[in-house]
Amino acid sequence: MHRPRGPLIALVLALSLAASACGDDGAGEQTAEPARSPDAAFPVTVEDANGPVTIDARPGRIISLSPTATEMLFAIDAGGQVTAVDDQSDYPPEAPTTDLSGYEPNVEAIAGYEPDLVVISGDPGELVSSLDALGVVTLTLPAVETLDGTYEQIAVLGKATGNEQESVALIDQMSTEVASLIQRIPVFESPPTYYHELDDTYYTVTSDTFVGFVYGGLAGMENIADEAKGASGGYPQLSAEFIVDADPDYIFLADTVCCGQTAETVADRPGWDGLSAVRSGSVIEVDDSIASRWGPRVVDFFRVVVDALAVTAPVPMPG
Repeated sequence: MHRPRGPLIALVLALSLAASACGDDGAGEQTAEPARSPDAAFPVTVEDANGPVTIDARPGRIISLSPTATEMLFAIDAGGQVTAVDDQSDYPPEAPTTDLSGYEPNVEAIAGYEPDLVVISGDPGELVSSLDALGVVTLTLPAVETLDGTYEQIAVLGKATGNEQESVALIDQMSTEVASLIQRIPVFESPPTYYHELDDTYYTVTSDTFVGFVYGGLAGMENIADEAKGASGGYPQLSAEFIVDADPDYIFLADTVCCGQTAETVADRPGWDGLSAVRSGSVIEVDDSIASRWGPRVVDFFRVVVDALAVTAPVPMPG
């Protein structure tokens, strides 16, 4: 089974070399660098989805309208700089959740918090231009397709908030954990197939999405939805008949919170009790938010996938 590890291992090595270079004076002696205030790094220019963005001073009143960005900010110790987050940002628990919306943003409500930086995953209208007119800097960090994209966004937020060292440490930790998890994946004669359920009406993902990358690009699994009608959009709606005919080796339920789905409810669906995944105990329940965001907890999501492969590897079933 193909397991692409090059970029991850390369990143770990690069980070290690960078750390060594910072602590080596060329003669083999360790030298301590003087403490430096994060404010000394500003102004800084970072790249977001729309191009270069300049931040004049270390932001202290950040608004996040992206649940993924919220998780990234707190993971790099920028939580103390966050004033408000949107109504979908439910993690970490200490995040200052409000009724602000990232889907239907209210510029006046956002401005009421007097932010000096607003982080979004997409602009549903004229949000960026409206905030720009008010002198508020906006960073647009949309959904990514690979883990490298996650690392890049963490690095951007680290530099933008004055927490660059913390962001490098987080990337190092994540990449090391992912590389370790990859080593635990069993070797299969052929790639195991899977179905990832977004809701109980059978919406799913294809391999072209970030979630699909975790299954395919990291775990080497094969997605039954890639050949389905509507697959080109990345999020097709399958039929029960399609899923039963495909008979996936694994079923991952990312609708345990929204729709109350469990291994038991899946087994009770008409015709599903004979599926290989059901019969082998390979119906895996996943927290909805962990399986839908490309932030630091992607490691937790990947661990669920690896644990499923390691513990419930499919075995031939009697005919």
